[in-house]
Amino acid sequence: MMSCVCRDLTIPKSKLITWEPTEEFVRSCHVVNNAMQTMYINADLGPPGRLGDKNNEYVLVTIKTDENGTVIVKPDFNKDKEPYRIVTEGDKREVWCLTVENVSKSMKTEEKDKESNMYKDLYVRHKDYLNSLIGQDFEVLPVGTLRYLMNGEITTAKGFEYDNLYIHFFVELPNNWSSLRSQSLSGVTQACRTKTLGKDNVAFFSYPFNFEAFFMSEKENEECILQWPVLYFKVLSLDSWQCYRTEGYGYLLFPATAGKHTVTCNTWRPLQSGTVSALRRFFIGGSPELEDHSYVRVPGTLKGERLSRFGFWTETTGSVAFTLHCIQQSRAFVDATLMKKRRQQVFDQLGGFSQQGAVCNILEAFQRARRKMQEARENLPRDLINTPNVSQIWTVFSEK
Repeated sequence: MMSCVCRDLTIPKSKLITWEPTEEFVRSCHVVNNAMQTMYINADLGPPGRLGDKNNEYVLVTIKTDENGTVIVKPDFNKDKEPYRIVTEGDKREVWCLTVENVSKSMKTEEKDKESNMYKDLYVRHKDYLNSLIGQDFEVLPVGTLRYLMNGEITTAKGFEYDNLYIHFFVELPNNWSSLRSQSLSGVTQACRTKTLGKDNVAFFSYPFNFEAFFMSEKENEECILQWPVLYFKVLSLDSWQCYRTEGYGYLLFPATAGKHTVTCNTWRPLQSGTVSALRRFFIGGSPELEDHSYVRVPGTLKGERLSRFGFWTETTGSVAFTLHCIQQSRAFVDATLMKKRRQQVFDQLGGFSQQGAVCNILEAFQRARRKMQEARENLPRDLINTPNVSQIWTVFSEK
């Protein structure tokens, strides 16, 4: 009786390593291939009477070099290892031993210094060449201007009713904010099918976007910078009949600090009561939508101090996750850093006298308060001085 066990073996469909790539392979796969010169050292290992036959020629050593001065020797030097074995083909099958040694003379100190100076000169020239391409002038913003750069990504969306989701989004700039003419303030993601993870249906978008804006203030007022741009978005679903449904509205306030931020925004959608609305949404798509997307937060057409949503029916839907990398550039950051360094230098120069000076300041302030208390006591009537509270305060100052 025989038993057979089958295992799932993963067999690669292509070679993992291509030792001798062809020109077409290098061109199609974009392989970085430096031009190299190759030299072969061959040996005729045939019998004495049959020399000159190509079948008896064997490659002993291969030497390759490129423009950077890199030398590749194959096989490597033996050093303390055993010699390499070469077995000939034929009736006798002779075995030859090959030893590869480095017999070059060591360089003198003067030659090493000369070569080192040559490489240093080469590196300096290459560095100057790169600097000429990039430029040494750092772009400095004018006073009162803040540059805001964001590299963001719409990572996931989960918790929505229907499948095949996509997202519309746009950016609203407050007052004193502007962007480049080539900057796109809106976008739309690809349609993404959801995948069940636990109890949620998750759509993995991984949709990248970038944004650059400038804040210009005529007066240096920190309260104005608190009005950051807002990203409004709408999640929609698309069925096989090309009917779309509104799944949720949400907004994202741009982070006020630089660095990496992971933000999850909850969404909601308008709800229309009644069975007819639910049947229309299920069969032919379509659902109540917002004419002004800024109504998700605070609409721009608001007049007054209060916003009332009384009587407006909504339903909580899913959530959308964002990953943001923010960069801020301003002259104020540089000036604050310089002032901090200057204050630190002053503290370092003072050294241990700073603590002693603080104690002296406290004692001087206490002496001034004591003198003022004495002057006030002399001007008070005798009857008021003998009261318990005033006598107790004066006793405390006298003891000190």
